Amino acid sequence: MRLTHLVSRGGCASKLGPTQLREILRQLPLSTDPRRLVGFETSDDAGVYLLAENLALVQTIDFFTPIVDDPYAYGQIAAANALSDVYAMGGRPISALNVSCFSPSAAPAEVWANILRGMADKTMEAGALTLGGHSVDDAEPKFGMAVTGIVDPRQMFANTEAKPGDRIFLTKPLGTGVITSAAKHDAATPEELDAAIKSMTTLNRDACEAGLNAGVRCATDITGFGLGGHLYNCARASEVTIELDSQALPAFNGFERSVEEGYVTGGAGRNREFLGDDLEAEKDDWRLQLVLDPQTSGGLALFSTIEIPGAVEIGRVVTGPPKIRIR
Repeated sequence: MRLTHLVSRGGCASKLGPTQLREILRQLPLSTDPRRLVGFETSDDAGVYLLAENLALVQTIDFFTPIVDDPYAYGQIAAANALSDVYAMGGRPISALNVSCFSPSAAPAEVWANILRGMADKTMEAGALTLGGHSVDDAEPKFGMAVTGIVDPRQMFANTEAKPGDRIFLTKPLGTGVITSAAKHDAATPEELDAAIKSMTTLNRDACEAGLNAGVRCATDITGFGLGGHLYNCARASEVTIELDSQALPAFNGFERSVEEGYVTGGAGRNREFLGDDLEAEKDDWRLQLVLDPQTSGGLALFSTIEIPGAVEIGRVVTGPPKIRIR
């Protein structure tokens, strides 16, 4: 069976639009507790709670509808995506709780079991424990995890720490939103989809380690708000301008063709709306879609003054108002 066909048209495969989310969060009170090192106000990847001078908890949750038809791969992707938020803070995941929304009558029990098996294998690979979870009967399947990690606050990554002079390095190619959208219409080759799945199931553990070794203090993972949206959150939180080199952006094979054939996502449009006039692009072409395309289990964007092994340098931080400038 095809899991992606169980998702209603326009379903919640991507995050709530950043513009709408920002308006909702603006109405919530802010905590002044000094133990809250990172909260929701800077739109960072996870919350961080101080336990001791050298120890803090990292907490996050993420779940979404199927973006691939292989249930085992879907479970792996959902797990890697949720675990990534901990790595994006410089932390190490230690435990996870499942969020399972399935209809037992929509598919054989083996399908749902394989999703959980994919999750369990990927969580084990990360060195974390699956402690349980919560399930509801839902006609439109959704799956993900709430993850707890630990981090040394003195080495923590935060999106408030981008400084002029930082170079920006990206650890995975871009384009999973477009490639999986094309695949749902049988318009992606098996090789193109396999490459995207391999990337989405790869943990960001090594990327996090590379960042720690380089002394990184600012990072973000690239997921539903796209490269532009997540970097813009860094720009706003750090009060800097970010410049991107469009020719340097790494893309999956088939991305350009798929964009030209019309397989862009609604999430890309919402990301463009969110950025508004704070996105400056010299050209409106397929490379702009790379910046806007919502990612699932994307790479880390690491801000560093030195080279990050295995990553692609895509831009820089300069003095100026919060803005994304694409050259």
